[in-house]
Amino acid sequence: MPETENEPWEYCLYIPNDVRAVTVSRRTLRLILTLHGLIGLVDVAELLATELVSNAVRHTKGPAALRLRWREGVLRIGAWDADPEPPEPPRAWGEVEELEEGRGLALVRACSDVWGWQPLTRNGNRGKVVWCELAVA
Repeated sequence: MPETENEPWEYCLYIPNDVRAVTVSRRTLRLILTLHGLIGLVDVAELLATELVSNAVRHTKGPAALRLRWREGVLRIGAWDADPEPPEPPRAWGEVEELEEGRGLALVRACSDVWGWQPLTRNGNRGKVVWCELAVA
């Protein structure tokens, strides 16, 4: 039985630095949103999570994590990695349409309500989380 949309929740899936982890993350996100009755967000959320997690796996050497949070009608999707350097700023969508790489954050910016990044320090480890949010319409 799906929970009501008003109850907050959080999940974190730690993943190795392996491109196969992107598929695991995407499928896990789909399952979580379906179980919480948020099937209407699945397609866009999968696209956004895929971009964020694939950036974390491709551009860093350490482990990563998919972080999901639901609160007050807003889904926050984040990808944590151990590299404290900020992500490259996204280009305008018109500049990246024909490129084979470098579209990820432009796509995130175009498809989410808001996005950003923040440095994280925990137990002496440094890193960052790149996140985006989707609000239920």
